[in-house]
Amino acid sequence: MKKSTTLGNSTLTVNRIGLGCMGMSEFYGSFDEAESIKTLHKALDLGVNFFDTADMYGWGANEKLVRRAFEGQWDKLVLATKFGVVRGENGEWLGVNGKADYVKKACERSLANLGIEAIDLYYMHRQDEEVEIEETVGAMADLVKEGKVKYIGLSEVSAETIRRAHKVHPITAIQTEYSLWSREPEQEVFDVCKELGITFVAYSPLGRGFLTGAFKSTADLEANDFRKNHPRYSDEAMKENIKFVELIDQVAKEKGATKAQIALAWILHQNDEITAIPGTRRIERLEENLGAYNVELTPADLEFIRASLPKETVGSRY
Repeated sequence: MKKSTTLGNSTLTVNRIGLGCMGMSEFYGSFDEAESIKTLHKALDLGVNFFDTADMYGWGANEKLVRRAFEGQWDKLVLATKFGVVRGENGEWLGVNGKADYVKKACERSLANLGIEAIDLYYMHRQDEEVEIEETVGAMADLVKEGKVKYIGLSEVSAETIRRAHKVHPITAIQTEYSLWSREPEQEVFDVCKELGITFVAYSPLGRGFLTGAFKSTADLEANDFRKNHPRYSDEAMKENIKFVELIDQVAKEKGATKAQIALAWILHQNDEITAIPGTRRIERLEENLGAYNVELTPADLEFIRASLPKETVGSRY
């Protein structure tokens, strides 16, 4: 299995299993920044070179955490961050902003948080429905011309939006949730990425932990875990969605692998360029995830998984 790929329309070579940093600062219950920094360092030691953050994770805290971990080592990695989801000074949610002036202000703030002169890959985190995509991407293109951003990407957008954006400036990556229970990108987004030479980056490839069997009910989650607010993670939905976990477990036992490794290997086997950014705060989970490179799924395995998947996922993603 290929372990690395060059991100679309760029010169950036990344490992196909990166590391999502979101949970190191917020969202999934309690966290320990010292432990997270050790995990970030270990990831780099193990050859991981693709790290994903955003300005809204901990409303700046996550970018600053990544800075503390990697200051002086930026040449060893490819860093992606995002703008667009606006938070207030106390973390309150203020909507989405894709206006040109905001894009540039957000970039300056991220550069300051990270302590760098240029962002390797800058994503529009969510699309502002009140702003034409041409305006937002035009502002991102200006940042490239100014040397503040090297390449640009989009997150959670339609195939039509991708085409419109790509006409303004080459798009390098499309980041969207994708896993065995979230396969919507296969309908159109995969095709447009292939057509335009864009790399697809799968976030939440382990179903925010559910597909690994890490939890089976809301009682297994901490009180401040944001998954408790998502319909897909209600007790009623999880009772039905456990069928996905049971299928993954069946294949894992046959392959002598863990459920996380099967779920990640399945994604990597979809094509040779797709990448995944599972998030974790713990070294042992990081090492487990990287073991997915050693899992070989045959065409027959992939066909069996497809044929055996539950017909639908119970509960919406958000």
